Amino acid sequence: MPHAQKDRATPQRQTRVPDVIARIKDSYPALRPAEQAVADTVLSAVQWAVEASNAEIAVRAGVSQPTVTRFCRAIGAGGVRDFKLQLARSLVVGDLYLMPEAAPLPDGTAHPPFWSSILSEARGALRAVEGQLDPALLETAAAALAGAGQVLTLGMGGSSAALADEAAHRLFRYGVTVTSLTDPYRARMTVATLHPGDVLVAISATGRTPEVVEACDLARHYGATTIAITAPGTDLAQAANVALTVAVPEFPDTLTPSASRFAFLLVIDLMAAATGYRLGPAARENLRRIKFALLTRRPGAVLEPLGD
Repeated sequence: MPHAQKDRATPQRQTRVPDVIARIKDSYPALRPAEQAVADTVLSAVQWAVEASNAEIAVRAGVSQPTVTRFCRAIGAGGVRDFKLQLARSLVVGDLYLMPEAAPLPDGTAHPPFWSSILSEARGALRAVEGQLDPALLETAAAALAGAGQVLTLGMGGSSAALADEAAHRLFRYGVTVTSLTDPYRARMTVATLHPGDVLVAISATGRTPEVVEACDLARHYGATTIAITAPGTDLAQAANVALTVAVPEFPDTLTPSASRFAFLLVIDLMAAATGYRLGPAARENLRRIKFALLTRRPGAVLEPLGD
């Protein structure tokens, strides 16, 4: 009896993967041929499968209706209805990720299909920054950075974390005391140490990451100046003292980088350069020392890029 009571008191850990599309793909080799036909039918038209009846799926797959039910149970669903509910939840990230890959290029084709999309996105992002970024706000941000006691750059997940590191790299070269933060707990602790005269640069493509918005609110609570690099009209843009915003449409190709990454990188370069110009001789002296320290460790007479 004691053992039975202990078993009842200990809940079973839920191990079923919630992503039913991943379960279909992972279970595919172990399915029967008829069940594989159902899997092929579902994966080729996921949105349709969510709305289709059991009979419609069976007809398109060329199997019986009981086979569709067996397929659903074979991949861990309780039945057809449960399977469709899970399938609908799997579409929350969008069906673009389920589209087939582009056909191979014919012989003699100059560039792969992603070539023009990436380059055109980069050019479009540059034009968007040039047309949308407010130079006056950029100078306001640079003035705060040039006079800051300390600067924190913050970005979480995806390209935002890398951009936070890039912003810190751009700024430290001018003699700015700067720390890059990408962990939510460390960010919250570090932001709590800010004072008036310090600056937080928060970067978010969506402007909705709760930890980033909360860090911005916390920094302002302690009197620090907050600069947001984000899309216009977002929660982060509204939470910051200075919002450097740009809206960039995304190209519908899930395998290429987000266009906003190009735009935000340019905003960071402009902001850092404006800061360097405000610091003037002090920034140039720091760059001279950095170059001298590097050149004395690397052989050869070829100068490295001036800005790095």
